[in-house]
Amino acid sequence: MADLAKPAIRPHLPAMPPHPETWLHPRPEGLHCVPGDFFIDPTRAVDRAVITHGHADHARPGHRHVLASAETLAIMRVRMGEARAGAAQQAAAPGEIVRVNGVGVSLIPAGHVLGSCQVVLDYEGSRAVVSGDYKRRRDPTCAPFVPVSCDVFVTEATFGLPVFRHPDAAAEIAKLLHSMTIFPTRAHLVGAYGLGKAQRLIALLREAGYDSPIYLHGALQKLCDLYETLGVPLGDLRPATVADKDALKGAIVLAPPSAVADRWARRLDDPVVAVASGWMRVRQRARASGVELPLVISDHADWDELLATVEDVAAPEIWVTHGAEAALLRQLSLMGRRGRALSLIGYGDEAEQE
Repeated sequence: MADLAKPAIRPHLPAMPPHPETWLHPRPEGLHCVPGDFFIDPTRAVDRAVITHGHADHARPGHRHVLASAETLAIMRVRMGEARAGAAQQAAAPGEIVRVNGVGVSLIPAGHVLGSCQVVLDYEGSRAVVSGDYKRRRDPTCAPFVPVSCDVFVTEATFGLPVFRHPDAAAEIAKLLHSMTIFPTRAHLVGAYGLGKAQRLIALLREAGYDSPIYLHGALQKLCDLYETLGVPLGDLRPATVADKDALKGAIVLAPPSAVADRWARRLDDPVVAVASGWMRVRQRARASGVELPLVISDHADWDELLATVEDVAAPEIWVTHGAEAALLRQLSLMGRRGRALSLIGYGDEAEQE
């Protein structure tokens, strides 16, 4: 008969790793890692921030301490100035583990723009990966996305609808070069976002054999210079603003999308207006913007890439930060994954022009 006065001996059971839901919280400032006491891509100035990439909706000024890739920190300094890029700036090499209050933080390439990284968080045997923005297509200007297995994958969903299936970027570049043979005396004015898209477009043109000078709107010059400094060759680039009008005939001129329809573009005589963006998949949007040659080139994952990534990271649970959440959450349920919409505010503004 058992001695009821003595407590029963219980076998030792290993502690279960804490679910990321208990230590990674959405807050008005952004996604907060509680034990590490830092934010990922915070939307307002905070004491400690981890930044995935240099686009303005993810990299904001005024943080006291910033952890990011060396390339992202360089981009932030160019875009917002040394002082506003972070009072203390810490660069992490890809895969390097930085310990922050017991949380292992490492940055893994995201394939979005130069220096873009996913943030891998390891805490007491539990792992969450925050993707930032990303794509799975080859990009000659940045390191490719690396899938990392995890318990929770936090993804964007900018193009989280089945209608968004991006074509091969090289084929879109071929469309541009073909148009130049049809209209050899007209400048081709291409709207391309200044960080990432413009440099990728130039690199793809060089890969396609286009070695003539490419003319730039002044707003693109600094970041193109930085890309070359960081080892991304872009070839012969010249300022469009001071170029002779005759030199621009039959040339490629790159400008921010906002400049394509403004007074600056009037210096060009009857240009072929193009815009490089994933949103050019929506023909009505292209027509409404007066775009004669839409180029569907995106730096974000399309529908198929989003679903392939869910499979590759093998996470049982997917959180969606922003974008077309509803369709992706429905698809996740069909795939046997638990989905959660974080509905973070303040992201995607720059992607509108991507």
